[in-house]
Amino acid sequence: MQLAALGQRICILGPSNSGKSTLACAIARKLDLTAVHLDRLYHRPGTDWEPRPTDEFVALHDAAIAGDRWVMDGNYSICMPQRFARATGLILLDISTPASLLRYFRRTWFERDRLGGLDGGRDSVKWGMIHHIAAVTPRNRNRNLARFDQTDLPKVRLSSIRAIKECYRQWDLER
Repeated sequence: MQLAALGQRICILGPSNSGKSTLACAIARKLDLTAVHLDRLYHRPGTDWEPRPTDEFVALHDAAIAGDRWVMDGNYSICMPQRFARATGLILLDISTPASLLRYFRRTWFERDRLGGLDGGRDSVKWGMIHHIAAVTPRNRNRNLARFDQTDLPKVRLSSIRAIKECYRQWDLER
């Protein structure tokens, strides 16, 4: 599928550390869209990933999807219905749990200013995040696949790191 077929409001779903934010930024540059990182809306800036109150997050989310041109990365199922109602396209990154874990360790140990990270925040290895990637994300995978299959939006599923790299090449995206 051509990137343009996904329209001007693209949702990117997938497990933690699958490359959603990096892909969102690359697409935003290519199509002149606003990149919206849901992790930044959900968590307070300058913290060690402290969540905002739910109503505050939902308000920020809903304001972001009201725009005409965006690419939004993140899952956050509490807001998914309204996000999908505004979206023109969907990308699902469906990489393996071991790949997500490896990317998590690389990100927290070696990437100081990662795309999608919190402004002024700190990244460190956390047992809670390891548990989330290793135990929670595999359960969510089936839910994300079902959402992906049920939507009639233009969509692309990338089921490996290799497929993601090939997508960058085909769409002529820069990291």
